[in-house]
Amino acid sequence: MKNNIEDTIAAISTALGVGAISIVRLSGKDSIEIVNSCFQGKDLTKVDSHTIHYGWIKAGQEKIDEVLVSIMRAPKTYTTEDVVEINCHGGIISTQRVLETILSHGARLADPGEFTKRAFLNGRIDLIKSEAVMDIIDSKSEEANKLALSQLSGTTSNLIKNFRERLKQLLAGIKVNIDYPEYYDIEIITKEKITQELKIMKKELEKIIQESKNSSIIKEGIKTVIIGRPNVGKSSILNKLLQQDKAIVTEIAGTTRDIVEGDIYLNGILLNIIDTAGIRSTEDIVEKIGVEKSLSMIDEADLVIVVLNNHEKLSIEDEEILEKTKDKKRIIVVNKSDLNKNLDLSNKNLENIIETNTTTMEGVNPLKEKIKDLFQLESLKTKDYTYLTNARQISLAKQAYESLKDAEEGLANQLPIDMIEIDLKNTFDLLGEIVGETYNEEILDYLFENFCVGK
Repeated sequence: MKNNIEDTIAAISTALGVGAISIVRLSGKDSIEIVNSCFQGKDLTKVDSHTIHYGWIKAGQEKIDEVLVSIMRAPKTYTTEDVVEINCHGGIISTQRVLETILSHGARLADPGEFTKRAFLNGRIDLIKSEAVMDIIDSKSEEANKLALSQLSGTTSNLIKNFRERLKQLLAGIKVNIDYPEYYDIEIITKEKITQELKIMKKELEKIIQESKNSSIIKEGIKTVIIGRPNVGKSSILNKLLQQDKAIVTEIAGTTRDIVEGDIYLNGILLNIIDTAGIRSTEDIVEKIGVEKSLSMIDEADLVIVVLNNHEKLSIEDEEILEKTKDKKRIIVVNKSDLNKNLDLSNKNLENIIETNTTTMEGVNPLKEKIKDLFQLESLKTKDYTYLTNARQISLAKQAYESLKDAEEGLANQLPIDMIEIDLKNTFDLLGEIVGETYNEEILDYLFENFCVGK
């Protein structure tokens, strides 16, 4: 049965474990009364809003924990409802007992993300800002945190809302011209005027979609796979990039039999680097599995680093790897540049070739610089953070763009203006789904299920 939004909900809002404090949060019309019924201290029903009070949480006559209780009355709260936060001692047992006591006095355990869902349903934040809350919690880098904060501040929401406002004005003009053609003092909305406006809007929306590709780099980082045949120096490159001996390095071919992972940051952007088993034909069952896994990793990667040996001629395995990765974003690393050159790539028509060696820490700097250049990491840091940041938002924007295109093509094909109006209204609704002006209840439930319980 679906939970009632009128219920008073409670949950632990801090991570469970040993710590200085834990917070049990309540939201709903009975929050203050419920906490007051098991609180020894001031009468919380009579205190001012946004004040903190010392006392004890009690179960019957038993003192459960010494606490500080924050009282925040509607509507100036996170959910716009009455909110109470109980600051108790950190630790699993004491926090759970405080929560159990609160639940026994009439609160219901909150669903995942239900506090933020209520903030959205009560109109305090829109859907983009709601998703930004979880993005802040999940931020893997300073840049990802800035991106989420930008969304929470409303810059992206305002961009979409302003776009919808212009569409609404255009739709209103079309509607007036269709319904009241006899009025001489209204602005005439011609097909030429609509076409001109659609070209501008289509270009702007395309720019939003294109620039939002940066958001996945900022949020998730760059999944980077190092691939090559055995003993070309893949593991040594990984170790130098990570500045630690993460992968075992020996002269024995096939030492790396499974993937080895590590993270570094370049210009504030996370690189998840994966060293793979050397690509070669082998009868060794374990190594064979490693080779197959290495090849499968290519398809999942944002960036493939193909490592070749400067000291050796191009082999059949090298050729196969280059062919396998030709359609991926890749960097070709000619490693062991400190040794005599026997590798010739002059007739291969290859791009993004750099030389490295792992004899010094600086030997892999050309690789770092090439990654920065390939993903434009320098400019990425200086740009604003007005991006759509997840697959849901970007997918809806793409659908809205296609709907604009349909309207534009309809005009070019001399379709009736009321048919064009349908495509424009669809664009308006799709953009509304991004910010939550229009929404599907089932999708909404799915979005908030991914939140932690106390948020």
